Amino acid sequence: MRRIAAFFVIVLVVAVLVGRSSVSSGVSVNGLSVSNQELRAELTAIASSPTLQCYLTAIAPASYSAGGGSSTMAASGAAAWANLRIQGLAIDQYARDQLHYRPGSDLLKAEASLEFEMNQAAAANSLHCPGSPAQALAAMPTAMRNAEVIAQAESLYLVSRLNSTIPLTTASLRTYFDSHRSAFDTICVSIALVPTSSIRAFTAAQSTGSTVAELAKKFSVDASAARGGAYGCFGPSSPYYAGVRADLGTTPMNRFSTTPLSANQNGTVYGLYVAATRRTATPFAQAEALVLADVRTLNASSANTVKNTILNRAAVAVDPAFGRWGLGANGLSVFAPALPSTSDVTGASTLSAPSALTYQ
Repeated sequence: MRRIAAFFVIVLVVAVLVGRSSVSSGVSVNGLSVSNQELRAELTAIASSPTLQCYLTAIAPASYSAGGGSSTMAASGAAAWANLRIQGLAIDQYARDQLHYRPGSDLLKAEASLEFEMNQAAAANSLHCPGSPAQALAAMPTAMRNAEVIAQAESLYLVSRLNSTIPLTTASLRTYFDSHRSAFDTICVSIALVPTSSIRAFTAAQSTGSTVAELAKKFSVDASAARGGAYGCFGPSSPYYAGVRADLGTTPMNRFSTTPLSANQNGTVYGLYVAATRRTATPFAQAEALVLADVRTLNASSANTVKNTILNRAAVAVDPAFGRWGLGANGLSVFAPALPSTSDVTGASTLSAPSALTYQ
């Protein structure tokens, strides 16, 4: 009986120690942790800097504004930042233990790369941040900034070690371009903006052989209809090129897609059809910036696969104050705790009394 009692005492002591350890660590990965105090200091710095908030919103969309209480942040922002820190810790451990990497002279390059990515993310999300990426980094506490730059250096090193990574050199970019020339053609397009009531007739007319110009003149309500739908030509240097390329997809030349895009004009919804009517080869010099962007996206996709593999094998702990670790549609991540609405609670009306209660 004494042995059993002693066993329960030991279990209780261990439980208390584990509880204290969990509270002292804001997040941890395989024993490598960021303390609760340090993580809260980082969240305070983010909430205090509109510039830092802006660039973080571009990288990991969430609300990084102050929360309801003093020295607090919106739950989605706290969870998003905790998630980024966990990813950094996981990559840090992997780079050091598995790849035997130690950051050194490459930290300056990593800082420049981090600033570039912050700028690119803001531009891609049409965010006009009130300061520069360098000012966003300067708003971080020293330990936080150092951790982010080191994590960037480790990520760059990890990517460089992947067999699927394409080096960001002019020679490699040129090789990629030569293998994907048609993806960088200058494209002339025609459109047809079709009222929803006419979409069935439009589809039937296209299936019986009507040309792009005939379909646009007959069904489109856009001003370009008078020109047979001709809308313009777009090259890789155009800010609209990526969208045009995505909208066309694999649709054959001189054919509208079978499924329209949705377009809203002044509250009225139309079907938007896009067709490529001419393609012209673009020299590498004019397409180089877009080639670089495409290669960066491919490399990021490969790196993301490796990151998810690392996280799947990691032992992760999160202080409940910052969220919970779980599996979502895009893989493992930190989730903000969901608060029940009053309509989901039985007897919600009794949770707050209209006036002070009296007791007899």
